[in-house]
Amino acid sequence: MYDPVLLATFLAVAETRSFTGAATRLGLSQPTVSQHVRKLEKAAGRQLVSRDTRDVHLTDNGDAMAGFARTILAAHTAASSYFTGSAMRGRLRFGTADDLAITELPRILRHFRQLNPEVNLELTVGQSAPLYRRLKAGQLDLIFIKQSPDAPTEGTRVSRDSMVWIGQEQTVIDPEQPVPLITYQGPSISRQMSIAALEEAGRTWRITCNTREVSGVLAAVRAGLGVAIFPQTLIPGDLMRVSQRFALPELGAVDFTLLSNPLAAPDPVAALTQAIVGRPLLARR
Repeated sequence: MYDPVLLATFLAVAETRSFTGAATRLGLSQPTVSQHVRKLEKAAGRQLVSRDTRDVHLTDNGDAMAGFARTILAAHTAASSYFTGSAMRGRLRFGTADDLAITELPRILRHFRQLNPEVNLELTVGQSAPLYRRLKAGQLDLIFIKQSPDAPTEGTRVSRDSMVWIGQEQTVIDPEQPVPLITYQGPSISRQMSIAALEEAGRTWRITCNTREVSGVLAAVRAGLGVAIFPQTLIPGDLMRVSQRFALPELGAVDFTLLSNPLAAPDPVAALTQAIVGRPLLARR
């Protein structure tokens, strides 16, 4: 129903937020990019892009189409590879922040391996900062990490989430005592955010659990050792947001971002990037 060429052009516009940027990326003229988007809008019967003199924005229908387009193009690429015998080969060293591994990412990776059996996928799970250093050192090809929205934009932002304080329903904090803080070992973006927010609010704190893994954070919270900060959409069903209950300071947002090594084999990196961007990360909770 939808021409893959039109979908690819539309995605370039969606990702660059610019008709000029999309034209440069695709090696097309700007009028051709505009024509492709108009044809796709006509085929969909909906307005997908809103633009004024300065900015280009996706409409709600455009956001929906972007998700469908990634899925359709990924399936198109997989089908073409299967029937032409041009399956990808090689090694792909992929690293992910461990709390992102509790999303639908394992299923996405399993599906990727099924579609690309000749790609040797090597998985590293750890904290965002060490993974970033390993990418820059050439030890990883693609990483999926948490970053501050203020960080320089280098890769593909998959989504943005709010960081919130979590605890048990039975968790109790004495307002006259330091906040019992469960956190990752440094360097850690969530550790930095939690301590900075507490100190800015004039709240004292003490670390009751210092761990390297998300399983350690969640185990300590479930044991009632204190509170931790966590992406809002990833809160397990047996835990809850406790920010307001204990008058804890508001926290900022965090970006879930894919970053690649420019020296890595481009096809496997592009294929896994497309697979992650094109599928919802969150299971229904």
